[in-house]
Amino acid sequence: MQLIQIVEALIYAAPEPVTAAEIAKAVRRAAADNLAPQARAWESVGTGEIETAIAELGESLAASGRAVELQEGASGWRFMTRADFADWIRALLPEMRPEKLSAAALETLALVAYRQPITKADIEAVRGVSVDGTIQKLLERRLIRIGGRADLPGRPMLYETTEDFMEHFGIKTLDDLPNASELRLVALPTAEVPPATEPAADPAPESAAEPETAPEAEATEPETAESEPETVDAPEP
Repeated sequence: MQLIQIVEALIYAAPEPVTAAEIAKAVRRAAADNLAPQARAWESVGTGEIETAIAELGESLAASGRAVELQEGASGWRFMTRADFADWIRALLPEMRPEKLSAAALETLALVAYRQPITKADIEAVRGVSVDGTIQKLLERRLIRIGGRADLPGRPMLYETTEDFMEHFGIKTLDDLPNASELRLVALPTAEVPPATEPAADPAPESAAEPETAPEAEATEPETAESEPETVDAPEP
């Protein structure tokens, strides 16, 4: 048994892409319990030795003309079938045919990839159309994600790419994107930032003054004009 064979077995068995550091840790753990004489040398294996074994494995696969190749993505190493055999694999697994992205989705995804983190308003300022549906579709396909909120009025959401994006396009870092350094510096339209609204000041409290009341009028009894009844002299007989 050789170290390169162990590395091959671990990458093949891993359900997800695995890093050289993770492989080294697994090898050391297994070597401590293994009775094989050569296992003693692997109890202290380092990441550098694993990376050397991975490089040798990749070269061996490429030289043999195998249909499988070793590929490193953003989250680690994994085996992939070569692109030359894509048509044959689709014939076997027609239900796994990938859904193609529309031109609008690719434009939006490119803006996120090169200018992340970026708000939806800035994307719309460049594209000139609403991107609500496109953003939702890219989120559902896990090509982008919400990376936080911008320090702007309204706290709009910021979008960034995911590890699935890296795996899908076969890149390890964002610097591997075509013309990454130049396109990140190109001046693009941005959304207008609405002015921050200050909260209205509370009105000054009025002084608690007792309302003025009109002085009470003196109660006076109404004057009554008392007059004696007039007497009428009776006519003399």
